[in-house]
Amino acid sequence: MGRIKSKLVKRTANTLLKAENRFTYSFENNKKVLGNNITPSKKIRNQIAGYISRLKKREKQ
Repeated sequence: MGRIKSKLVKRTANTLLKAENRFTYSFENNKKVLGNNITPSKKIRNQIAGYISRLKKREKQ
């Protein structure tokens, strides 16, 4: 079983996916796209980047 993502992470990720088209299935690339300006902390940035990459991988299949 995987870890449960909070509503904040899911809502933010979905909003960012609709707004920007620069995200890919790569976690490292998504982390760079998010940068330090969008997210309040490193932990939340990494969670959002990971969730976006997971959604992109699922979308690709």
